[in-house]
Amino acid sequence: MEREELTAWLRLVLTPGVGSSNGRRLLAAFGVPHQVFAQSTTALQQVVTPTQAEALRRLPPELPALLEATEAWLSADHEGLVGQLVTLGDAAYPKALLATEDPPLMLHLLGPASLLGPACSPLAWPTRALAMVGSRNPTPQGRQDARQFARAFGDAGICVVSGLALGVDGAAHEGALAACDEAAEPSRLATLAVIGTGIDRVYPRQHRQLAHRIATQGLIVSEYPLGTPPLSANFPRRNRLIAGLTQGTLVVEAALQSGSLITARLATEQGKEVFAIPGSIHSPQSRGCHALIRQGAKLVETAQDVLEELRWPAALDSLLADMDAAREGTPISDDHHAVLQALGGDPVGLDALLARTGLDTAALQARLLELELDGRVGRLPGGLFQRLVRG
Repeated sequence: MEREELTAWLRLVLTPGVGSSNGRRLLAAFGVPHQVFAQSTTALQQVVTPTQAEALRRLPPELPALLEATEAWLSADHEGLVGQLVTLGDAAYPKALLATEDPPLMLHLLGPASLLGPACSPLAWPTRALAMVGSRNPTPQGRQDARQFARAFGDAGICVVSGLALGVDGAAHEGALAACDEAAEPSRLATLAVIGTGIDRVYPRQHRQLAHRIATQGLIVSEYPLGTPPLSANFPRRNRLIAGLTQGTLVVEAALQSGSLITARLATEQGKEVFAIPGSIHSPQSRGCHALIRQGAKLVETAQDVLEELRWPAALDSLLADMDAAREGTPISDDHHAVLQALGGDPVGLDALLARTGLDTAALQARLLELELDGRVGRLPGGLFQRLVRG
């Protein structure tokens, strides 16, 4: 992209009060951005308000610094990764977003040189992609479900899209990456992370290493200018892109006020399928999923349920065989089996387990620790324990 063209696009994005909706109206009326800025105030007022027209006539004070930063970011070697800027109308712009109500004017992409390098053809966005979202504070079972479902989807060649947040998002990205590590086609997009900051920032910081892995085997996507901090309003807004880039949305765990329900609602409004994993009736983190199911979301128990509903020709027989093998796991003793039976499916406190098993405190705690190390039991806040279903 030439400097003049880049300057005009950044100026359009930075102009206060315009936004992506009015920006698209201006482009539809006048063509490319530099032609928008060549218009008179009177001509601009035929498309936008007088206040917006006046703003378009002024250079945003932060434009020079952002232009310099963007040019440097586009030309930099990001530890072997490549940065790319895709604007509305480019051949590389995802067609799935063009079909949504509010596609952004531009997208910043960070990914491997094999996909975004200068010699590459325009990026082929995945035709089979699934959003996975959920709580930032999931139960151990929820975290494990997110990782295992994403791994199964990855094994079936499906790109997992999420938001890089703590909890379910991070586990979903990790599961998709684990599948890609063993895939026969490592060049495919394993996972997309749609973020609510500038692409030169990682939020939360705990996911810095994960973000690098995602950009190595997938893509990081942001509609926000470089340097944009983690503003709370940006995260619900980026959810429309998570829904828009995918053919369906799976909610793993969510409270009633969870932002994940925003993604589910947007997916429904876009005519996409919504899926939800049910949980314990006693868990606040399951109530959002239960509400979605009551509203018509598909209840799913396995990755196969999602693949069959979307009618994707994945290798389901192979997928089911892998899931059956995972369920077999390591054999456990009768004593450990008795503890698992006593746990049931809901969170349980130590006192209740003592009463159910008849074990003394030391013996029960020892078995719980062994089951926890084996990945069959998780600890919850408040001294509760929960059985984890594997596979």
